[in-house]
Amino acid sequence: MAEHTAARGLVESISRGFEEFEPPARPTAVDGPLGWPGYDEQRARTTARTGADESVLCGRGWLGSREAVLVVFDFAFLGGSVGEAAGARIVAAFEQARELRLPVISLVASGGSRMQEGICALRQLQAIARACLLTRRDRIPHVTVLRNPTTGGMWAALAAAADVVLASPGAAVAFGGSRVRSAADTGEAFHAEGKLADGQVDQIVGDAELPGALAELVSLLHPQRFVRPPEPAPVPAALTSGELPVTGWDAVQRARSADRPRAQAYLDAYFASRFEIGGDRAGGRDDRMICGFGDYDGRTVAFVAQTGTANTPPGFRTAARLIRLADQLGIPVLTLVDTPGAANDQAAERGGIGPAIAEVFAAVAEARVPITTLVIGEGGSGGALALTAPERTWITSDAYFAVIAPESSAAILKRDSAEAPELAGLLRLRPQDLLDLGFVQGIAD
Repeated sequence: MAEHTAARGLVESISRGFEEFEPPARPTAVDGPLGWPGYDEQRARTTARTGADESVLCGRGWLGSREAVLVVFDFAFLGGSVGEAAGARIVAAFEQARELRLPVISLVASGGSRMQEGICALRQLQAIARACLLTRRDRIPHVTVLRNPTTGGMWAALAAAADVVLASPGAAVAFGGSRVRSAADTGEAFHAEGKLADGQVDQIVGDAELPGALAELVSLLHPQRFVRPPEPAPVPAALTSGELPVTGWDAVQRARSADRPRAQAYLDAYFASRFEIGGDRAGGRDDRMICGFGDYDGRTVAFVAQTGTANTPPGFRTAARLIRLADQLGIPVLTLVDTPGAANDQAAERGGIGPAIAEVFAAVAEARVPITTLVIGEGGSGGALALTAPERTWITSDAYFAVIAPESSAAILKRDSAEAPELAGLLRLRPQDLLDLGFVQGIAD
């Protein structure tokens, strides 16, 4: 192989000390497994032109202060297509990641399965999907970067299966490439920005920012950083005065105050650095549900934070995704509760708000890692309770938690809305009431 190829140049731009893995031995046949006329000559010409002997380069290198396994595609080599040899390299790289306990970083630019190898190329998708699954089961994180273009099987079997999905600005991303879909099918849905809006991509990251973003993710998610079993995330310090509300209605008004500290302020105070992910992987995004991983005193903590609004189905599905990913990797979780209640309009109902909240309840119930909750504002009914950790919940002095908002309580009881303050008292929703009732373990100070 030549000393410098497009893939190697990309590797050198994001890492240092790269060592290529020895490619797995593969049986050879004239013109490939199908005997495709001229296939060997085509490969030879491509190697002479690009300096690469295959469409993927696999090895290990340093990103910041941590090592990772790198799987890098070279689109100049037959459109980054994957046949038997390339598939074997990818699978072997994931095997190395499991043996070495290193995260996987895949940088994908591919048109899919290699046509000249037919079904022998297509079945590589099954082997790659299984390699991704085994790596996930071993609690090894996989971060992918969608480069231009990422289409076909490498999007569906490899990149879309990653734990964190980044994308290059303007990159074409679609299951069907531009040459095989209808000419009328164009637009944002087939590009990275559309995938971001549809919840299939976590962040768009430019080439200049990519080395730093990958180094931060590798540091936060590196398996060697975690202890087993993980200790709970410490309760964040309250950003308020600590004076308790006198009445239930006072508690409600304080929680609704525009001057009250919100989730961003708590996250800024708690974490030295953090990386946010977003999107439910099912077509939706709710940026008012903030999810990600952060560095707290040298430890990685996952977080889900509500921002004082009514969250939508994609928000709850994203929260469930984050909790499950943290549980898979063995990372403790911090949830910040602050919502008047889940969205209940027609769009939310059509989007499956009930099943989405159910996903969060299940993710919390199933989690093997500890979850710590701080209620920092409104705790409105099931939309707040879904993110609340049983037996590890604290509350600030300017927050409340209730089975339903006082105004809605009045409506259900067919009472005048003016009676909401009285009902707030009957609901016993103040922080000190919740402590007496055993719902919270303490009031944060």
